[in-house]
Amino acid sequence: MTEPPSLRIGYVPGVVVDKWARVWAERYPGSPLEWIAVPQARQRAVFDAGEVDMCFVRVPIDREGLHAIPLYQELAVVVVPADHPVALFDEVSVADLADEPMHDTADLDTIGATVQVVAAAGGAAMMPMSLARLHHRRDLVYRPVTGAASTGISLAWPIDHPDDRIEDLIGVVRGRTANSSRGRTANSSRGGTANSSRGRADRSHGASRRARKRRGR
Repeated sequence: MTEPPSLRIGYVPGVVVDKWARVWAERYPGSPLEWIAVPQARQRAVFDAGEVDMCFVRVPIDREGLHAIPLYQELAVVVVPADHPVALFDEVSVADLADEPMHDTADLDTIGATVQVVAAAGGAAMMPMSLARLHHRRDLVYRPVTGAASTGISLAWPIDHPDDRIEDLIGVVRGRTANSSRGRTANSSRGGTANSSRGRADRSHGASRRARKRRGR
């Protein structure tokens, strides 16, 4: 039987997929995934163009024709030079930054360049924590910003795209065990080990029952 093509999983900047990729490879070794880095600006377009089967997206996103499950919220942080007064605090508020020259971070795909500008020219830039970590430099620090809106990360896929592996990946991302009743199990993907185990358990139970009957005679 011909194997189905690899499930293509996209992810926007800042989303770290290493753990999920490792769990999937261990649980479903015969069903590899293709991981695709997706620019933030194209997170909707990759669905429209059929370039991915699922994608870790940063909300908001146009949900028409898509399923999406929320995964987690990203804190907003401010990135400043290491010798900036903000670096002395564990966190700052939006009000604390009112008079601070802020660099534009609306385009998340150019955050790396913005971080370089902060390092070279000073000032501050606010962004999701994952992107601050991604572009971390020793001469810069980042601090959580209270009062700033957090950013949501969701896993999205087309409504009209049925595939058992989608439920499997959702299970991996949500931390379900290999023996969860939803989706395939790791054992079933390896040729029925789970069924064999159940068979051995049933035979053992039957033998014990017959032994009890003989003792009762």
